[in-house]
Amino acid sequence: MLYFVPTPIGNLSDISLRALSVLRECEILFCEDTRIAKSLINLLNTRFDANINIQKLIPLHTHNEDEILSKIELEIFDKNVAFLSDAGMPGISDPGAALVNFAIKKGIAYEVLSGSNAALLAVVASGLCEKEFCFLGFLPNNGKERAVAVQNALNSPFPTVIYESPKRILSLILDFAKLEPNREIFAIKEATKKFETKFRATASELAQKLQEANLSGEWCVVVQKNPNFTFEKITQNDILELEISPKAKSKLLAKITGRNAKEIYSELTR
Repeated sequence: MLYFVPTPIGNLSDISLRALSVLRECEILFCEDTRIAKSLINLLNTRFDANINIQKLIPLHTHNEDEILSKIELEIFDKNVAFLSDAGMPGISDPGAALVNFAIKKGIAYEVLSGSNAALLAVVASGLCEKEFCFLGFLPNNGKERAVAVQNALNSPFPTVIYESPKRILSLILDFAKLEPNREIFAIKEATKKFETKFRATASELAQKLQEANLSGEWCVVVQKNPNFTFEKITQNDILELEISPKAKSKLLAKITGRNAKEIYSELTR
């Protein structure tokens, strides 16, 4: 059996009893970083007398997962095997998705354990999410792609959850403040750790607070949904009924369908 085991994001006591039980039964461990995995296992054995005894650790991360999975022998999964990311839920802004897809493709039985997740923690702590929310993970580091991602977060009809590093958290909030100074923003750093700190304010107010704050630690941000968004949108029929040229129609239809504009134009002019 293949298990995906979430690990504490800061407070070691957040490890679940089931996670300890599963790790105790496993002989082989896939992990994002073998050094961090060894350190975690040593801490669990020391703190909770967990008696975890992994025989083999295999590094599996975004830079080597294709190579590892192309060479792996399926017999390995006849034993109890687990995957650990460095912290939190595997596959959520962490490696794991490729191994899930591999298991599905090869018919390997697998289970995902519930556990620590920074995004869900921030969603609840923010008070900004009633039901739906949008998770963007880490935004592009810079350039046009980052600017587009920031705008998308502000345009979203749902509260948006973003992970950010201490190096870029202030610039992120300043970007929000420049575009939407009154948008409500929640930010939490060092979640579940000794120096966990929460902020909730408008973008402009939060930017001022962060300029005076200690920014060290990993951050999770929740952006209030766009209060002016409406789900009314233009349909393909609306565009077809417009009194504009077929070329213009084909471009608009391509925008909302993702199809090739030339193909649409050809269909419209038959």
